[in-house]
Amino acid sequence: MTEQIRILLVDDQELIRVGFRLVLEAEDDLVVVGEAGDGAAAIARASTLAPDVVLMDIRMPGVDGIAAAEEIVRARPQTRVLVLTTFDLDEYAFGAIRAGASGFLLKDAHRHELIAAVRAVHQGDAVLAPRVTRRLLEHVGPRLANTPPQDDPTASLTERERDVFVQIALGLSNVEIAQALFLSESTVKTHVGRVLAKVGARDRVHAVILAHRLGLVD
Repeated sequence: MTEQIRILLVDDQELIRVGFRLVLEAEDDLVVVGEAGDGAAAIARASTLAPDVVLMDIRMPGVDGIAAAEEIVRARPQTRVLVLTTFDLDEYAFGAIRAGASGFLLKDAHRHELIAAVRAVHQGDAVLAPRVTRRLLEHVGPRLANTPPQDDPTASLTERERDVFVQIALGLSNVEIAQALFLSESTVKTHVGRVLAKVGARDRVHAVILAHRLGLVD
């Protein structure tokens, strides 16, 4: 039997939650274990339900999604937060990532994109909508490049791991990295795990930001 991914839905609109539940629970490996209509309830239910993935709206009354994501990630580092919003403004994307979210998708994403995103963040990958990635890096890239870390976290990377790190920073998936570097996908997956551990990145989103801070990519 396939191990199920436990999901907590957080959105202040009940119809949105119903729609997400119908889409997700049509998949054998996905199960919705609970729902919340605001950030405070999301924090409480994440604590009691121990979900693998939280689908988090940003704009909600009271405690917003960014504050809730930050608290959930702090209390349960093993829980991944995938932010869903109708907005693709820079401050929302950057705020969600800074709070520890592992992904950022717009609510107009296709069904298969949503399902793939949930599975990806559960496996330790990260997800950013392409246009959000572009706007995020355009907005914060120059600022980050001017404030590199005092210590170079890439010093311990091998030449091949550095190549993989750059490809991660360019937003490539494991399949795309394998094609670009003429490696097997399983080898790439191993390299990615080692790279994230060595540079101290929680996931690929933070690896992208770190690479830009280091000036490894434009």
